[in-house]
Amino acid sequence: MKARVKRLAAFFAVLALMFAAAPPLQSSAQTEITILKNHAVVDYPHVVTFSLELESLEKITDIRLSYQVERDSFADVVCEAVADYSSKTGSAQWIWDMYTTGNLPPGTAIKYWWQVTTQNGGTILTETRMVTFADERYQWQSISEGNLSLFWYRGDGSFASELLGSAKAALTQLETDTGAHLTRPVDIFIYGSSADLQGAMLYVQEWAGGLAFTGYGVVAIGIAPSDVEWGKRAMVHELAHLVTHQMTNNPYNSIPVWLNEGISMYAEGNLEEYSESYLRRAVLYDELISVQSLASPFSADAEKTYLSYAQSYSLVDYLVSAHGSLRMADLLQVFSQGADYDEAFLEVYGFNIDGLDDAWQAWAKEKYGVYSPQTMGFIPLYLGFLVSGLIVIAAVFVIQKKRQMV
Repeated sequence: MKARVKRLAAFFAVLALMFAAAPPLQSSAQTEITILKNHAVVDYPHVVTFSLELESLEKITDIRLSYQVERDSFADVVCEAVADYSSKTGSAQWIWDMYTTGNLPPGTAIKYWWQVTTQNGGTILTETRMVTFADERYQWQSISEGNLSLFWYRGDGSFASELLGSAKAALTQLETDTGAHLTRPVDIFIYGSSADLQGAMLYVQEWAGGLAFTGYGVVAIGIAPSDVEWGKRAMVHELAHLVTHQMTNNPYNSIPVWLNEGISMYAEGNLEEYSESYLRRAVLYDELISVQSLASPFSADAEKTYLSYAQSYSLVDYLVSAHGSLRMADLLQVFSQGADYDEAFLEVYGFNIDGLDDAWQAWAKEKYGVYSPQTMGFIPLYLGFLVSGLIVIAAVFVIQKKRQMV
């Protein structure tokens, strides 16, 4: 028995010596690397240059930059890029060329860190740092209230206050009418003109006056202080796109284009006369676009595009006025769960898209038709002018007849 115990003791002693002699387990071999400089420089809107300077006692075989853009996402997306490294200078660099991806909106935060690997397999990760893709070409001022922050550089404080007041009023009305509201902060960048806005974006149509970066919570728009009335409607339109996005964003399905654009048109206020004229003409000539067609991106034809926007407003107006704001809020909630179009409308309103098309077209023809209550109000006045004109013509005819008789 004693001999067995001695043998066991000897076995465990040898085992202990083996573990003592073995190196400790680790995820990567240790290496001596000293980080001297780690920074990023923004040249808005063109590039972001990430730079790293270091010293190492071992040969470096690989340096990679990992970066993550702060925006709405249903998964943590981390991008990785292999950096250019010079062993002579001990410096690494990677340039994010926005011409290859389209530039980020102003104010976007970017997190980044480096991974350095040496010849013996040792690796280190640098600390995570943050850089803001800021447009520092202008001297921005800012005001904030609630979830809204407004940045501007042209115009005085009253100009900015008027814009912020319009945005707040529109959000309040939109929530009352549809239940839609901001759930997260939004930044509004007011460029001093449409030209300044277009100069801040690498790829944008030359006619664009405002842009909604829904996933980033940013609105960028060009508003000159002399054009504030147009600017308020345009700003509210883009802001409403962010509200709709925050209320309905999900990984499964998107909402119909007409609902997205219609809520933004509705947020602006009453439909403008030129837009209403497209509706009246379409009703008169039986040329209304079906709701099913409006669920997809609008036509590139200008005339059809104008009508599509006007109809989108009218559809939202119909749903709110005929069925109430609570059901519209329910509709947005159902869409946020990824429901398809027919499924959502059947659940909330009891009809599908085709049923909506029938009900809305009947409503639109009554409201915008030639003999609608709105146009009938002008008929007595029109008849008055017509009768007066006939009386004048008759009087002139009688006078001429009398002169001929003389």
